[in-house]
Amino acid sequence: MPFTVEVAKQSLKEHNIKPSTIRIKILQYLMDNKLHPTADHIYKYLINDIPTLSKTSVYNTLELFLENNLVNIVTIDDKESRYDINTSTHGHFKCEKCNKIYDFHISSNNLNGKEIDGFIINNKKIYYEGICKECLRNLEKI
Repeated sequence: MPFTVEVAKQSLKEHNIKPSTIRIKILQYLMDNKLHPTADHIYKYLINDIPTLSKTSVYNTLELFLENNLVNIVTIDDKESRYDINTSTHGHFKCEKCNKIYDFHISSNNLNGKEIDGFIINNKKIYYEGICKECLRNLEKI
């Protein structure tokens, strides 16, 4: 379904979030840019469209989205937090050269080891780090 303001409003309402211009714009950015952006990326992109936008507003909106399970936070390293609109169970690969983060499908059935039977699992995170295909091709050209 293509992103529209009405789709954004409905999605926000479904997650118990009152729609506002800033929330709709941030949600739109996340839907259109599934690159796992940082709060700073979002701010820099939206500041031209919303001159009164503050970084605090972006952080507060992302925190609200997190609290209401509209986004997940991706913290592969301690240097930055990125935001993922895809809240389904999946893994992430971070390229050490270009810093892009890629999603990959995982089977959630294989993630429950017998060693943790009886535990309550609140979150599953699978991260790989290495060099992506595009960066490998660029290295081979050198």
